[in-house]
Amino acid sequence: MPTYDFVTLDVFTDRPFGGNPLAVFPDARGLTDAQMQSLAAEWNLSETTFVLPPSDPANTARVRIFNRTAEMPFAGHPNVGTGFVLAGLGRGQGDVLRFEEIAGLVEVRVARDGSGGLTGAVIDAPRALVTGPQLTAAQAGACVGLAASDFVTASHPPVQASLGIDFFFAEVTADALGRSGPDLAGFRKTAAETDTGSDRLSLFLYVRDGQKLRARMFAPLSGTFEDAATGSASATVGALLLSLSADAEGRYEITQGVEMGRPSQLNVTARRAPDGVRASVGGSCAPMFRGTVEL
Repeated sequence: MPTYDFVTLDVFTDRPFGGNPLAVFPDARGLTDAQMQSLAAEWNLSETTFVLPPSDPANTARVRIFNRTAEMPFAGHPNVGTGFVLAGLGRGQGDVLRFEEIAGLVEVRVARDGSGGLTGAVIDAPRALVTGPQLTAAQAGACVGLAASDFVTASHPPVQASLGIDFFFAEVTADALGRSGPDLAGFRKTAAETDTGSDRLSLFLYVRDGQKLRARMFAPLSGTFEDAATGSASATVGALLLSLSADAEGRYEITQGVEMGRPSQLNVTARRAPDGVRASVGGSCAPMFRGTVEL
């Protein structure tokens, strides 16, 4: 039977057992789509990545990202973690790697400490900011057990935005963030009302204090009842906030995963570009396990 090596690591943390866990298969050649999906479901993490040769040899790899139930076009912590792993294996050109993904080309820049050791990575989201439909505060509240009065709508209502993958973003009070939790029936009802698809409604709640945010992300319809660190959503909220200002650039420090006991720190830079608002997200990584799977 063929065997496949894997590694796991915690992303957006500098220590084990924090951040968002990720499993990476650095050489997934020979695995079928069904096997990749089954392995992701077996790991039961928010995402698992599978690395394949690139279509264009100028790029580092083709990276496929699966959550528990489906393949994803793009995601944040899987790219940060996969870049960290592949850089440690000597792949890429210098400290820059380029991943071919469904949403487009993702550039990863690895970070090192003073002695040259790998510490983490920064990724550029593959697309400029696009905003979509809005939710009422009542619809968003139904998803997470909150009242309409718990939402802060001075800057924006609950709104869908994307840099390659869709999320709904809602600002809430500090007290409400701590009280929130996923309500499956509420998610299903709101998904049906907004035609977002049976498994596509993801809700990112945040509290803002200047350039610092506290956040939680819920996507129970795709199997992630709560996510410890959502890089793609963090990059997108940074782009969204910049788009609502007159600034040319914005830098945001986002803390997530505290309520799960997996504190995560994400650093976001959003900037205005010729094609719209773009953003990057980065953080540290902590290696955990390695082994093989026999199929």
